[in-house]
Amino acid sequence: MGRTGGRSDSPLLGWLTAVSMILALGMVFFYAPEERTMGDLQRLFYFHIASWWLAFASFFVVAGASAMWLWKRRASHDAAALAAAEIGVLFTTAGLAMGTIWAKPAWGIWWTWDARLTTAFVLWLIYVGYLLLRGAVEDPVRRANLAAALGIVGAADVPIVYFSIRWWRTQHPAPVIMGGPDSGLHPDMWVALLFCLAAFTVLFLWLYRWRVRLERESRAVETLRQRALAAD
Repeated sequence: MGRTGGRSDSPLLGWLTAVSMILALGMVFFYAPEERTMGDLQRLFYFHIASWWLAFASFFVVAGASAMWLWKRRASHDAAALAAAEIGVLFTTAGLAMGTIWAKPAWGIWWTWDARLTTAFVLWLIYVGYLLLRGAVEDPVRRANLAAALGIVGAADVPIVYFSIRWWRTQHPAPVIMGGPDSGLHPDMWVALLFCLAAFTVLFLWLYRWRVRLERESRAVETLRQRALAAD
């Protein structure tokens, strides 16, 4: 395989991802203490928070890469935005799914239209729409321009989702992350959470790296196909 193929790359990041995720599971299930009220169900909290951390980070990458596309007009920036958007949608979906699983035993309902859940669902819709838009527009430049505009505007919902439980007191519980000394999170829970966030960050880097490479190779193949058709 050539120099751009996956087999020629260093496996270090892949191994680091695997090891960090295994250790994160160990920290969550064997190191972090059991929560008094919710018991083992609370352990879902670590993955729920980490999923949303990855989603938020991904959408900020989308916005940054989209702005770079509009400025520099480099295909690599458009590819980076697409890769980050797909990862962001993946982890937004995971965060919403885990939230509903947690809500049923904690609140007695699967879903309610409170401020946090509603704004999070809107964020998911925005970037699902972003991916659908990219699949619906054939012209690559027009597609990249429209997607960039939506990617930048959509990222404005990220701080709204984060601050929603501070601005509106609805069904969602009080802030735990950066919630002050009364957040109630045990010090060992903080250690497990920070470890989980670090592991998911490594996972993001691994997924992002491979998705960007796949997109670049896909575009290279498409360029060759177009040249071959033009030559005929």
